[in-house]
Amino acid sequence: MSKEAKPIDQLIKRLNILEEKHATFSLEIEQLRREIRALVNEPSGKPVPLPNVPSEPEPPIVAARKTPQPVAHNISQKPKKAEPSKLKADFEKFIGENLISKIGILILILGVGIGAKYAIDNELISPLTRINLGYLVGLGLLATAFKLKEKYSKFSAVLLSGAMTILYFITFLAYATYELLPQPVTFALMVVFTIFTVLAAINYNRQIIAHLGLVGAYAVPFLLSTGEGNFVVLFMYMAVINGGVLFVAFQKYWKGLYYSSFSITWLIFFIWTAGNYTVDNLGTGLIFSTLFFVLFYLILMAYKILKSEKFQRFDIVLLLGNASIYYGFGYYFLSEHETGSQLLGVFTLFNAILHFGIGVLLYKRELADKQLFYFVVGLVLTFVTLAIPVQLDGNWVTLLWAGQAASLFWVGRTKRQSFYEQLSYALMALSFFSLLQDWDNHMVGFYLDESSEIAMPVFNLAFATSLLIAACFGFIYYINTQEKHKPHQESGINAWLKVVNYAIPSILLIIIYNTFRLELSNYWQERYLLSEIENHYNNDLLDIGNLWNMNYSMLFMAVLSFMNLKRFNHRILAAITLIISALIITGFLFTGLYLLSELRTSYLEQTLSEYYIISAMNIGIRYLSLLFLGVLLAISFLQVKRFFNKPLYTRILELFMTVSFLWILSSELLNLMDIFGYQETYRLALSILWGVFCVGLIIMGIAKKKRHLRLASITLFGITLLKLFFYDIAGLDTISKTIVFVSLGILLLVISFLYNKYKHLIFNESE
Repeated sequence: MSKEAKPIDQLIKRLNILEEKHATFSLEIEQLRREIRALVNEPSGKPVPLPNVPSEPEPPIVAARKTPQPVAHNISQKPKKAEPSKLKADFEKFIGENLISKIGILILILGVGIGAKYAIDNELISPLTRINLGYLVGLGLLATAFKLKEKYSKFSAVLLSGAMTILYFITFLAYATYELLPQPVTFALMVVFTIFTVLAAINYNRQIIAHLGLVGAYAVPFLLSTGEGNFVVLFMYMAVINGGVLFVAFQKYWKGLYYSSFSITWLIFFIWTAGNYTVDNLGTGLIFSTLFFVLFYLILMAYKILKSEKFQRFDIVLLLGNASIYYGFGYYFLSEHETGSQLLGVFTLFNAILHFGIGVLLYKRELADKQLFYFVVGLVLTFVTLAIPVQLDGNWVTLLWAGQAASLFWVGRTKRQSFYEQLSYALMALSFFSLLQDWDNHMVGFYLDESSEIAMPVFNLAFATSLLIAACFGFIYYINTQEKHKPHQESGINAWLKVVNYAIPSILLIIIYNTFRLELSNYWQERYLLSEIENHYNNDLLDIGNLWNMNYSMLFMAVLSFMNLKRFNHRILAAITLIISALIITGFLFTGLYLLSELRTSYLEQTLSEYYIISAMNIGIRYLSLLFLGVLLAISFLQVKRFFNKPLYTRILELFMTVSFLWILSSELLNLMDIFGYQETYRLALSILWGVFCVGLIIMGIAKKKRHLRLASITLFGITLLKLFFYDIAGLDTISKTIVFVSLGILLLVISFLYNKYKHLIFNESE
């Protein structure tokens, strides 16, 4: 038995070991099941089938220990699985702790209002009792709020907000409906409510309570208004409110409160300015606009400076808006006053000194980060730059925006502050469009109107303004082209660089071009207005002015194209100048040559010669214009050869120049025939000219192996023959018909001979 028991004991022992292993494997299998359910998002109650455990223990052991990787992988995924539950819990918490309480207090206030209305309608209680009950409800809510504050802060804050709303409303009813309270007492009560609400907001650290106090405070003067319009008292009251907001600013950084106060204050001030301001209120307007400006300057900086926090983008926008709004109001107040209009430059300089003082304080006390300091410095430079031209006359808005754009761009690019640079882009656009409006206004005085005010060309404010703005954009362009000022890759501004690199020089060129073109146009329009004699005007002056505008445009594009060849070497600039040059040349061929023919006719017929001297300048300007045209065509040809030296572009240019040259030759032929009195035979002369031109074009096409010129010659000859048969014959006598037919026949034979003689060159050439 002992020998038999020994193997049995061993088997039992082995069985126990296997059972222990099996229990361990079962736990691991169950753990794997849970992890698999989590990975495949199966409900926890749904079973995941597992394969049968093999009879031999070893394979399961190996298999079970080969699967630890999913466990580690799944552990890292568990937080993601928990997120929906957390979101559901947060949502439930928001509803239970926040939303329901607000809805409840709202319903409670409505209930009080409905009950009060019912009692009033049915005269159940006297007016005094109604008001007392309203105060009791408000104070009861207030007491409950204080009692629950320690354990239920959010709920307590909602109760307090509702209590203050009821107290505001009941006080208003007591004054406006039942006349139980005089105006001074009502005013004092609401001021107390406002102060209490602000202090409670700080104590509770709840911005919504401060908003309630702000809304209530600003509602007071309008609810209690008697229609007398005492705006001095109103502005003093608003200053007190904003003083309270400033007090909050030293304690909390509640942006919403500052934005609301900023918007409401300046909106009320704007409404007063638009509807009630007169020159007699100059002192009131300047004093309170300055007071509000200083208060908001301090409000927007107080907490940031105390806590040494960096200024964010919207903070800078508000500071800039505050400075611009204040300057705009002050400028308007002074400009409407007879004496004040002479002090606009002084007021501008005062703004510069004010910002300079703040900048010095920030710098010496090290109260703010560099962003704010650079911003204040930019404002100082802007107002100093504007002081002199503003003192002289208008256009200050355009100069203000252009100066701010240049200052902000310089600060943003040189000091690596990308936000300032981005802000300057908006100011660039504003200043540019404002300048366009200024140009339009400057031109109004030069329309054909006897009452128009004549300004001295070049020596006028519009020209000086344009030059200053061009200088601002030139400065921006210079900074933008400096490699040492290029923004870093991580600066966040690189997305704008491509646009900026093209927009800035484009705007600069447009400003420079129009600055001188406007003065040129004004000069000739001024001479036209001054030429009035017995209700007659010298119309030649208008034609000459238009021609000089075209000549200036051709000269400007020629100079720009030449600079591109010699200095810029920019392919895109070349393409733009070529397109614009083509449009200018086309405009000259259609309009310029027509104006030249009008001047020629005026000179030959001496129209209105009893009033004006019509000189040979009417003829001489033609050749000056053709000189500008030739220079522009030559430089355009060089640009195509430099930047677009491909067969297709070359052919387009040569065909365009061929058409232009033929057009000019035809115009010159008509000009000479008109001068020498051969107007009757211009049809014959044109047909012969075109035929000779065709032959020359064929010769050039064969010599240069340019097929497109030969085809152009054949096309032109076809047009000439159509003109001959459908237009020329009707107006020619027999001799003229003979001459033109013989001439064109000979030319056709010459062309055919050239094709036959050089056919080995023509048809074997490789185009």
